[in-house]
Amino acid sequence: MIGSFASLHSARSSPFTHFAISPLALAVAALALGSGFAGEPAEAAPASPFLAHQALYDLSLVKSRGSSVSGARGRILYSFSGSACEGYTSEFRQVSELESGEDKLTLSDLRSTSWEDGAGKSYRFKIDARMNDGDSSPVDGVAERTGDHITVKLKEPEVKTFTLDGNTVFPTQQIQRIIEAARAGKSVLELTVYDGSDNGEKLYNTLSVIGKPIPGDRTISSPDPSTASEAMKSLTRWPVTVSYFDHDAKPAEGEQSPVYAMSFELFENGVSRKLMLDYNDFVVAGALDKFDIKDSKPCK
Repeated sequence: MIGSFASLHSARSSPFTHFAISPLALAVAALALGSGFAGEPAEAAPASPFLAHQALYDLSLVKSRGSSVSGARGRILYSFSGSACEGYTSEFRQVSELESGEDKLTLSDLRSTSWEDGAGKSYRFKIDARMNDGDSSPVDGVAERTGDHITVKLKEPEVKTFTLDGNTVFPTQQIQRIIEAARAGKSVLELTVYDGSDNGEKLYNTLSVIGKPIPGDRTISSPDPSTASEAMKSLTRWPVTVSYFDHDAKPAEGEQSPVYAMSFELFENGVSRKLMLDYNDFVVAGALDKFDIKDSKPCK
């Protein structure tokens, strides 16, 4: 999923405002890049092309760690298409509901569309978030990689231009690196990622921990539409946990705690299953309910 679940990031203080996955997090959880990205080549076999697909995930509360959250539910609809030649397009919507003490319900609606150049040189994004009956908070911008830096130009929430370090990666690049690291047998990967989250100026440090590969012929204890698909049955997948840290935050004592973490099984063609979203105060599972493969045009 690209849109890694992000203009309402869990960086905000209240669990009722951060139960929305950033487009970045969704990207990490649901898709993997094919060939080509800005950076040094990985010492691994060429990655499989992206699988154009649409996925529907059901969200449910797994546990609450001493918070007032007593229930959580929702759905994520994610659609991905494109190629290394024409770039990658994703559309994402998450509608979710948190239940707290005294039967209080908080409804959030997050919509995101993005396009990323196949070589990771350009990234366009539009994010619109709404909480309960409040006004929407749109973010609209473009990021261009030039030389040793990235220039970001925002249209909303306010007109603004700023630069980022050239080592920063966009969402699809992040997935590319995770897949290639997994193929190379690496277990840890650190990246700084920009996806237009929050007010369009948020930057995240990420730590990905990659487990041992799971062969496609291994028995699956909890099958879902992805594992039932003939196109997926022979594919290798990896258990992955990605932790997100506020790039600008300064920990008061000791090590910095993540804003949130995501765990999932990532197939070599980018599809993800068994999502687990840890927001510190509570944990939400994302079960793959529907999975459809879309027609795509390969590069010539």
